[in-house]
Amino acid sequence: MVVLDLESEKVVGEISDTPGVHGIAFVADLNRGFTSNGGDSSVTAFDTKTLKTLGKVKADGRPDIIYFEPVSRRVFTFNHGSNNTTAIDPDELKAVGTLALGGVPELAVSDEKGHIFVNMENTSEIIEFDARTLKILNRYPLAPGEEPTGLAFDREHRRLFSTCANRKMVVMDADSGRVIQSVEIGPGPDGCIFDAKRNLIFSSNGGDGTVSVIREEAPGKFEVVKTIKTQVSAKTIAMDPKTHRLYLSAATADTAPAAKPATKASRRRYVPGSFVVLVIGE
Repeated sequence: MVVLDLESEKVVGEISDTPGVHGIAFVADLNRGFTSNGGDSSVTAFDTKTLKTLGKVKADGRPDIIYFEPVSRRVFTFNHGSNNTTAIDPDELKAVGTLALGGVPELAVSDEKGHIFVNMENTSEIIEFDARTLKILNRYPLAPGEEPTGLAFDREHRRLFSTCANRKMVVMDADSGRVIQSVEIGPGPDGCIFDAKRNLIFSSNGGDGTVSVIREEAPGKFEVVKTIKTQVSAKTIAMDPKTHRLYLSAATADTAPAAKPATKASRRRYVPGSFVVLVIGE
């Protein structure tokens, strides 16, 4: 895992032993970060100041997204290989429970009141569960959205924004599960960001290298107000809440003939040294 300083925009370090790293969660009061490592089904804990590794925790099969929920004070991995979530105590650095989800979990958000919402990619729904009791509370269908990936939350208005593979962003009421609207976005979406200050939603679309910018133009009426060109493959997105800059990771696809037949693990090939982080300003 490569660490960047946002002020200097320079690489300042690396976190080693994170095979197949997918995501990162932070527990600010502990000065600790946690990576989800799909390569060996583990979580690496590190010190955010020194970048030194503090230990590793075993998770279930191929953890993808990782998320810190503040009320339960637990770090959750969402595991593609075992269709469940693993709860980890960030103080003790140990797993304290699992919850079967019955499908492939993608991005997760919380209402910061103890409830977590998670996209279920293969069942096209959002699951709500209690982070303390590890019990499923609701299953909300996302139709007309299919194969959701990115998820963001407007906590003030209790709205979920889910970006789906069929080029739709679904706006859902978090309390009732009612679909308010779907909005057309670009292909290959993966990440979703809600900027509460500017009341904007951003969908990163790796399929055509764009970011769809969506705004609520009238009560319950959402529209794409701008499409920003990025780079094909730029699907992972983050926002600096201070500067409101967006950051997307991307690389150039290697289209040269492969030396040997591609496998599931090697089907995506990129030009060595082409990895970049794209910066989008206000």
